[in-house]
Amino acid sequence: MNLLNRTKFYLKKPHNVIFIVLSLTLAYLTVLPMISIVIDTITVHASEVMRISGKAIGDFTTYHWKKVMFDAGSVNILYKPMLNSLTVSLWSCVVAIAIGGAFAWFVTRTNIRFKKILSTLFVFPYIMPSWTLALAWMNIFKNRVVGGAPGIFTALTGIQTPNWFAYGAFPIILVTGLHYAPFAYILIGGVLRNMDANLEEAAVILKTSRLKIMWKITIPMVLPAILSTFLLTFSSSMSAFAVPSFLGLPVRYQVLTTQMFRTLNGLNPGYGYVLALLMILLSVLILAINQRLIGGRRSYATVTGKSSNISLVNLGRGRSICSVIMLVFVASISIVPLISFAVESLILEPGNYHWSNFTAEFWIGDGVVGRLSSEPGIVRNQNILVGLWNSLKLSVACALLAGTIGFLGAYAIVRLRGSKASELLNNLTFFPYLIPNMAFGAIFLSMFAVRRGPIPALYGTFALLVLIGTVKYLPFASRAGISSMLQLSNEIEEAGTMLGIGWFKRMTRILIPIQKSSFISGYLLPFTSGMRELSLFVLLVTPSTRMLTTLLFQYNEKGWNQYANAINLIIILVVLACNFAINRLTGASIDKGIGG
Repeated sequence: MNLLNRTKFYLKKPHNVIFIVLSLTLAYLTVLPMISIVIDTITVHASEVMRISGKAIGDFTTYHWKKVMFDAGSVNILYKPMLNSLTVSLWSCVVAIAIGGAFAWFVTRTNIRFKKILSTLFVFPYIMPSWTLALAWMNIFKNRVVGGAPGIFTALTGIQTPNWFAYGAFPIILVTGLHYAPFAYILIGGVLRNMDANLEEAAVILKTSRLKIMWKITIPMVLPAILSTFLLTFSSSMSAFAVPSFLGLPVRYQVLTTQMFRTLNGLNPGYGYVLALLMILLSVLILAINQRLIGGRRSYATVTGKSSNISLVNLGRGRSICSVIMLVFVASISIVPLISFAVESLILEPGNYHWSNFTAEFWIGDGVVGRLSSEPGIVRNQNILVGLWNSLKLSVACALLAGTIGFLGAYAIVRLRGSKASELLNNLTFFPYLIPNMAFGAIFLSMFAVRRGPIPALYGTFALLVLIGTVKYLPFASRAGISSMLQLSNEIEEAGTMLGIGWFKRMTRILIPIQKSSFISGYLLPFTSGMRELSLFVLLVTPSTRMLTTLLFQYNEKGWNQYANAINLIIILVVLACNFAINRLTGASIDKGIGG
């Protein structure tokens, strides 16, 4: 009876109920799928029965691990794609940190002009889908040898770009680095902006050269931010799919994600599950190192508060020149891609940029027999309109579910703060972030391709896309919720409890209105992510559940560049509109506190 009373008392507290329900649900949706994918690496699949002698479907086998890791063909299956992934990721980090760090220094430490404009435009590539710059690169620098038609650069100059420049490792590294350069800028620039400048000021008084000040003082002070940027960018680059697919596959340059996609969609799904598991383990290791690094930052006693006497480097006569160069640079990576998408969606014959070749047919036409399978224009194309509707519907559903669950999880985590329960729920809500998107899609494909107890087979259903999107974007919403809840004193809710106000009313009438802007961002961030997501859904979509991003991928594979560019332009406009809404509704700005 005493146990019963204690149980009733425990369950009377809403945060305890939330903890139990969310912990069990998230364990089922994260831990169990991990077990499922491990099982799929050691069992025979239907498409593999003919190659694995003496085995039936579902039998135990080490065939996949031997083939992937120890067979003569493992060089092409695993080791070469892994080496390519490591190479691309490593050099992408170097590019991102070099460009983002230099940009952050110019904005925070010099008297360069147009700081606010530069800061705003520079973060555009990070806000937009990851493949934006990849498609723009193809539009501008593709050649006749591989691309079939010249890009804008060749058409204007007559200079044929070599294959290594147009496709393969070089453009993948450069494009990926440019995409994550704003991320480096945000982290490094934030430290530069807010750190104590007394040491630098003292060095200036002692007539120390600016180069020596940067090498001996500034870089060591921002080193933790640089290292954290490196690890997070490296992890993100390792899990990237769209950029290596668009720029690497035309010259058969495989990385782990593209190899995984090929095997899972082919006759060797077991190989794909092994690759997915290896990617997960590698990603967890990288982010564990990053977490250890972040946890150890307290040992750095270099950031003591913002100095009011930061002396900016006077660029002198070079101020205007540097300002113009940086303005041209940020415009080339933020505005020029949008222009290229618009241009490419309006040309009839690829590679011909004469005014007579421009047409609105691919936007408003009925379709011409013999041209691109006679598909009608964007605004009349049912495939694209259905894809747009599915993308919006999916993004809204994921936003509502992830935002609500994230808020409830954050509430329970903060109210249980300091306990093992809080730590457990916090880890469960963050765990999906550790898994690369492509691998996460493979996990859910493995988990829900067949019936699992009371859960029916969900492959091919819209519900599966909503489920994986909600779980994957939960960390964004929960982090936003935790940050908001930590700013609220317990006394506020306790006062409502003493007045006899029920829990639901306390939430909707007191807590949420106080931190409305932060909670709204917890809904809008998953929406934005869902609209631009490809790698998470590409393994799970079917013709009935197609989305704009997967349609773009299909059209690009078919060489239907006009439609691919038009779809990309639509996605970008929706994403930018969403981020504008975030700024207006919440006042949040990704570059706030860095520039100008």
